[in-house]
Amino acid sequence: METMSFGARTKIAMPDIGLGTWRIGGSFTADGSQDVSEIEAVSKAIEMGYRFIDTAEMYGNGHSEELVGTAATDREIFIATKVWQTNLRYDDVLKAAGRSLKRLKRKYIDLYQIHWPSDSIPLRETMRAMEKLADDGIIRHIGVSNFGVELLEDASSHLSRHEIISDQVSYSIADREPEKGLTEYCRKHGIGIIAYEPLAKGKVFEGRNGRVLAEAASMVSRTPAQVALNWLMCKRALPIPKSVDFGHLSENLGATGWRLPEKVMKFMDESL
Repeated sequence: METMSFGARTKIAMPDIGLGTWRIGGSFTADGSQDVSEIEAVSKAIEMGYRFIDTAEMYGNGHSEELVGTAATDREIFIATKVWQTNLRYDDVLKAAGRSLKRLKRKYIDLYQIHWPSDSIPLRETMRAMEKLADDGIIRHIGVSNFGVELLEDASSHLSRHEIISDQVSYSIADREPEKGLTEYCRKHGIGIIAYEPLAKGKVFEGRNGRVLAEAASMVSRTPAQVALNWLMCKRALPIPKSVDFGHLSENLGATGWRLPEKVMKFMDESL
């Protein structure tokens, strides 16, 4: 598996693919009906070679973190989680991180991200809490999610001892909104892009997107899903597809360790 660098100063070596966990353990409320199979799926993913798992306190109202924590016990992997937008006051961030750490059964959180920005809570207050967590070793790195350039600049301005290493956004061949300024800004400032919904809930396989993917896949003898994920890697984004199906986990992992040739990237960018 290849790696990519996150952070302008820290230069963290990240795996080039991760595992998303939205709806593992429930959606907005906890659902324990699939606990055994979902723990097995996350454990299998780690055995296959996944080394980056993304979750959030909002997923299953914390139950997703519990399942990830159980599956990842005593395993050397990078775990990212997120604090929900209603918990962005200073004290609430500190308490939320403590709860997440307990559910994940870890000594620290590798990457702690603001899930969504708040319209009512100043970023100055939230980032002060994030920096406190980093100072105290509760978290190792600070990230954000669903932030545009203006919010990234604002958030970064309130950090003095640490940096924002990543921005997690919706990004795929079916959703190229980040390319309208965000990806260039992040590249310039050493901020990594984490791409959620990298297969756009199947939309990458539909219509024109699907036809372009199929042709590109035939050029490199890979599956359309692998090409869609590798296209993001070539854009220096870390895709985090979610799956509990062993076949899909294996297929998605097959998107790593190689890169689309320049001519195929050119064909895709011009055709999509």
